[in-house]
Amino acid sequence: MNKLKMIGLTALGTTLIASSAFAVEMSVSGGASLTLSSANSGKATAGNGWTMGDSLNFTGSGEMDNGWTVTTKMEIDAGAEDDHSFALGMGDSGTLTFHGHGGSSALGAVDDVTPNAYEESWDVVTGGDAAVINGAGQDNMFVYQSPSLSGATITIAYVNAGTSANASTGATAVSYSDVAFAFSPEMAEGLTVGFATGDTEEVVGTKNKESTMYAKYAYGPVTVGYQVSENDLTAASSDVEMTSMGVSYAITDNFSVAYNQSTFDKDGSTSDIEATGISWSYTMGSMTFAGAMNNVDNIGYATTAAADREGYEMGLSFAF
Repeated sequence: MNKLKMIGLTALGTTLIASSAFAVEMSVSGGASLTLSSANSGKATAGNGWTMGDSLNFTGSGEMDNGWTVTTKMEIDAGAEDDHSFALGMGDSGTLTFHGHGGSSALGAVDDVTPNAYEESWDVVTGGDAAVINGAGQDNMFVYQSPSLSGATITIAYVNAGTSANASTGATAVSYSDVAFAFSPEMAEGLTVGFATGDTEEVVGTKNKESTMYAKYAYGPVTVGYQVSENDLTAASSDVEMTSMGVSYAITDNFSVAYNQSTFDKDGSTSDIEATGISWSYTMGSMTFAGAMNNVDNIGYATTAAADREGYEMGLSFAF
């Protein structure tokens, strides 16, 4: 009898352990892609323009007794661990996420939100994104996102000691924080306005400030957007301003096209960086075929022929 009781208790314990494990939901998603690109068409030969991408995303989530949720994510990219994060969902109090790697800061997530079908006008081309105002988000970063309150949300990011370089100056940040505000008024369906600002302290007591404002409006198949950004740097005559606009049109539920334009103006420079681009995207089930053709003039605020570049990128991707 004792042996039978022990067997029964062991079986019961195993069942309870297995049952508690079911409280945690695990899922795996991923994708594969094939891309053809040329970052400087008609100029120096870039070699083989074909590349592939692959990604596996593992997600584990569970709910605590107080109703809060815990979610951890990890990505395997090209056979190695890449993005990973841990999030605490606090119900009506919002979500706090710790990004070990691969997270966007509040400002970085809205560096250019003008509508496009693939990439921004300053992307794709070699050196075209050197002046982009996108914050200094980096590894081991806290990000808080509030719940929506009558269409308004607030996102805050903080890094207490930086290891990555500032996007505009190249210097390593001592600390970084930013905040973003977005508002989609219920009385104006399709309209979203937003503002974001961030401070990078590269040297103790010396800060650079980035900020952006934008507006987007969607009406039927058409979405238009306009954005103004600036980076106030500590160094004299180094401030950068960016203006961007874009319009996208959904020809069908599966096929969209877009046109984008951006201008970068730097104090002390005699020329502006000017970028234009067209992009498209076609989706059929889990398959997406998309691409862009961009042109960027005066890269590095130079006026030489080599500073004018054009490029293209197109890719076929599958999600599973």
